Amino acid sequence: MQKIGSSTTPSSQQQDKMREKINRRMDKIKHKLIIISGKGGVGKSMVAVNLAYGLLFQGKTVGILDIDIHGPSLAKMVGIEDRKLKVSDNEVIEPIAISPHLKVVTIASLLKDTDTPIIWRGPLKMKLISQFLGDVNWGELDYLVIDSPPGTGDEPLSIVQLVPGLSGAIIVTTPQEIALLDSRKSVNFVKSLKVSMIGIIENMSGLVCPHCGKEIDLFKSGGGERAAADLKVAFLGRIPIEPAIVDSTDQGRPFIRAYGKTSTARLMDEIVGKIMARVENEE
Repeated sequence: MQKIGSSTTPSSQQQDKMREKINRRMDKIKHKLIIISGKGGVGKSMVAVNLAYGLLFQGKTVGILDIDIHGPSLAKMVGIEDRKLKVSDNEVIEPIAISPHLKVVTIASLLKDTDTPIIWRGPLKMKLISQFLGDVNWGELDYLVIDSPPGTGDEPLSIVQLVPGLSGAIIVTTPQEIALLDSRKSVNFVKSLKVSMIGIIENMSGLVCPHCGKEIDLFKSGGGERAAADLKVAFLGRIPIEPAIVDSTDQGRPFIRAYGKTSTARLMDEIVGKIMARVENEE
């Protein structure tokens, strides 16, 4: 295994060996999902984390892979900021086990502190993603949830190119038009690469006033569902703006776990159920 983050260009033989390792690792994982968004700030990582926990609560063994190399936030969201990835004697990266059935890998767990920037070009990013897929001891999993950075650049493209049997893509958007424009590009990105399109999730879809109970459409509402209909892809559901999501995320406690009895958590559970049905029915 090359040193993580090494700038040495791998030879074609090394690349072939890594692809073989990736194939062996990924063969042990039943379903591989990539979570993408057309733009930043739509809550994609929050959705990815709560999806993973929702699958966990359905009795699934789950891995979360954070490939947002320049802005990794997942470590804070799941409360592992003080934990580091370790390399075993046989040069295998051991993922961080949150529980016996939930494992996490993020570059944030390799950095000396949270203020350290990653100043890399595309080849280095692709090499790291290859190592996270091929050198990590993922073991046997029901699901691997891959949280990617916004846009249609190196990181999601690398996953599509490297992961054999990718189960499909889930797109996260918010209701306003500017976000929907970018989410449409994401749908076309997925289609052009012939990846299965699982569906669209509309996040930040309305706010229920805690005082009067009236729903307020801060960022409009229903745009994600209309975009899904126009693009002929499945609409998986809406997640409203929920102040407790902000608090739980900042505290490293996934919302669906900390507030599991709320109506918003039930909406998340419904989305998880739809994703499982779509993915597992295609087996």
